[in-house]
Amino acid sequence: MALSYSHDVLVIGSGAAGLTLALSLAQHAKVAVLSKNALNQGSTWFAQGGIAAVLDDQDSIQAHVADTLNAGAGLCHEDAVRFTVENSKSAIEWLIQQGVSFTKESGTEDYHLTQEGGHSHRRIIHSADATGRAVHSTLIDQVKQQSNIDLFENHIAVNLITQADANSRTLRCTGAYVLNNQNGDVHVFQAKVVVLACGGASKVYLYTTNLDGASGDGIAMAWRAGCRIANMEFNQFHPTCLYHPQTKNFLISEALRGEGAVLRLPSGERFMPRFDERAELAPRDIVARAIDYEMKRLGCDCLYLDISHKSFEFITEHFPTVYARCLELGIDITKQPIPIVPAAHYTCGGIVVNKEGHTDLQNLYAIGETSFTGLHGANRLASNSLLECVVYAQSAGQRILKTLPNIITPDASKQWDTSRVTDSDEDVVISHNWDELRRFMWDYVGIVRTHKRLERAWHRIKLLKKEIAEYYSNYKVSSDLVELRNLSTVAELIIRSALERKESRGLHYSLDYPEKSSIARDTILVPTNFAAQDIVVSKE
Repeated sequence: MALSYSHDVLVIGSGAAGLTLALSLAQHAKVAVLSKNALNQGSTWFAQGGIAAVLDDQDSIQAHVADTLNAGAGLCHEDAVRFTVENSKSAIEWLIQQGVSFTKESGTEDYHLTQEGGHSHRRIIHSADATGRAVHSTLIDQVKQQSNIDLFENHIAVNLITQADANSRTLRCTGAYVLNNQNGDVHVFQAKVVVLACGGASKVYLYTTNLDGASGDGIAMAWRAGCRIANMEFNQFHPTCLYHPQTKNFLISEALRGEGAVLRLPSGERFMPRFDERAELAPRDIVARAIDYEMKRLGCDCLYLDISHKSFEFITEHFPTVYARCLELGIDITKQPIPIVPAAHYTCGGIVVNKEGHTDLQNLYAIGETSFTGLHGANRLASNSLLECVVYAQSAGQRILKTLPNIITPDASKQWDTSRVTDSDEDVVISHNWDELRRFMWDYVGIVRTHKRLERAWHRIKLLKKEIAEYYSNYKVSSDLVELRNLSTVAELIIRSALERKESRGLHYSLDYPEKSSIARDTILVPTNFAAQDIVVSKE
């Protein structure tokens, strides 16, 4: 049975960004938080490394800013970088106040800080090698104590709802149609303000460190609703994902390289010093390309990350999660190297927002990985992602609290129409399209690209989107169909963005255009100007 819900603020997503925002509003507004799966199923929970912040007297805001700008290959927005870094210390202090237990130096009250690729100082505060879990579990506990926050697990947003705004030339967002995964009903969630905190889109690739839920839902919904999308060609591939037949997305934290782990060829030879003077501590784009190059040169399935030269005590104290998981699979990292491959990890582009997380639509915000703030440029600096989640969630929360009293309650939206659709008798189409999409994105739009490969991907995505649109128009929605539809939209945005960039910069490396242009520019796609005939008309 379809139901209607009404709140002041609807938060779509339950990771660090979404829960931080919900907590910042809880004393003054009625908030709904949607989680497409269980609350602890998402990128935040599984983040290992830590959070970058200026916390040491030997470090400085300017040094952190400079490292971020350098990693971003000339495309970071310096104002966004400085805004984020200047608020880093207060963000960490807020997390500590919430109850996050970060690792301390042995026998002291000082927090242990580690160093990761691209950083010039030790500035990564962490909770062993399970920082995401420590942060996420704490935020979940805090949210559950708030009477003003309603949690809806296993609910996936299908489309945003928009209405005309008498006081503006732009539409205003007034809610979303939401699928209840448990019974298949689509409900109306009405709200004065809607916040997209849905994470990234790395599931568009065959190999990824992300869970299945990273399907670009927020980016796709915002695009269909009329928001600009920027820099989708910059997909960060994490250099070290565990290569093993029994696991497909286990990340080997960059903190291992920060603490002395080295990359080796199957022969045992170390190779990173040949590619960059910073060796294993070079930014992720450089390390991932080096691994990709060596794997293709040698024709091997994986390379190796070796920290076995460190003591047993050091490894098990600093990396208990990695040690335990590898040991389950028969790999003792205290004695042998870890087989690794690069894998899609982070979406540096996303929905264009300002410093308060506001999008092109009235009353619609986007925060976290689903947004484009300008912080990451052409390549995200390690451990800036969780920092961005907290800083921008708090900034968005402050603006929402200021504007909420002046927002008129939206008109009631009509229910989701299922009168023209039937139950599907061929769900195999979804699984086949899902597999085809992720394979050609990996083959043609991966770490190293060519114009010919991108054109092949472009032709494939056009055909695939037509098939998916036809299927979506005729059958009842399911979570798999919603995610496939969103992934096809995101794939199209990535391919188009990559075709438009005639240079190599950061995470976008083209054999046809190997040099970096002297002019740094963002790739900004506008719905009305780009493939408008292909935008799927929503069922509402």
